[in-house]
Amino acid sequence: MVAMYRGKTVGVVVPAHNEEAFVGRVIETLPGFVDRVYVVDDCSTDGTWDEIQRHAERANAERTEAATLADGGVYFDQVVEPIRHEDNQGRGGAVKTGYRRALAERMDVTAVMDADGQMNPDMLSRIVDPIVDGEADYAKGTRLLHRDRREMSGWRFFGNSLLTYLTKVSSGYWKMSDPQNGYTAISREALQRIDIDGLYDDYGFLNDVLSTLNVHRLRVADVAHPAVYGDEQSGIRYSSFVPKLSVLLARNFVHRLVMRYVVRDFHPLVILYFLGFVGTLTGVASGLFAPLAFVGAGSAFLRGSIALLLVMVGGISLAVAMVYDLQTNEKLSVRQHEAGEPEEPARQPEAEQ
Repeated sequence: MVAMYRGKTVGVVVPAHNEEAFVGRVIETLPGFVDRVYVVDDCSTDGTWDEIQRHAERANAERTEAATLADGGVYFDQVVEPIRHEDNQGRGGAVKTGYRRALAERMDVTAVMDADGQMNPDMLSRIVDPIVDGEADYAKGTRLLHRDRREMSGWRFFGNSLLTYLTKVSSGYWKMSDPQNGYTAISREALQRIDIDGLYDDYGFLNDVLSTLNVHRLRVADVAHPAVYGDEQSGIRYSSFVPKLSVLLARNFVHRLVMRYVVRDFHPLVILYFLGFVGTLTGVASGLFAPLAFVGAGSAFLRGSIALLLVMVGGISLAVAMVYDLQTNEKLSVRQHEAGEPEEPARQPEAEQ
């Protein structure tokens, strides 16, 4: 016997790294319809592993007892499965471990909830609904579309909005927002189609997943939910994160264009993107060096005019290419409207004494 949600088995991956104060509460508050929970300790250096084991044992005992009292049956041997990495593999690496376990156990839907308590468990049903309803292959939360963004600082909102635009261009999901939101759900069929092992291991994992999904023409849904922040400390080091993510987005952009519009099909937007980038970069470079031309004022003016023309042609080519790209991928983006809110957002738990 399994719990199931509207006839579908649901697994939840909980990646954890140094979340001793929060991971136990996350395990305790997972909804009863969840069939399997894969809590992956990514080589934590604090008491995270002990907390995971303690709360997993309690949750497994309670679920088994409840099932036995109900009809004499049992659920999975373990509802919560603690998994420990001997080496730190990054957030993406931890999620990939959970994905492999969920795929091996044939979970119909696999969600991801971080161990820091930022993701309200009451919202889980809304995250998995687009998958269960067959409207999308992958669903992700977004804080940018929610009507109440008071919990998000202005600086965080600006950075997230900028990253959203760059990821739109890279991934092809032009209606998507809040790409760094790790509250996600994916269907078994989608997991079977993508190369889990080939996904990025670090914090760019979520951006990499979106580009990979687009290559396979899988549908993505955005589900609005409120932002919840507490006393957690971000593990992102922006001095290394920004350069690495920039390279990843550029690489994924090129790979997506080649796979979607050259290898598997052909679309003229590839030529427009190429001409746009070459024209714009050449025009900018020519414009910078035009004042250095000492042959004569006329020569400098001519070079400047040519540079301006190249930038204009390049800009128009890029704009047209983006319009084509948006139209081609329009049906792959599913916007989920707010259908009601949980009474009280989940808050960060206090550290146990």
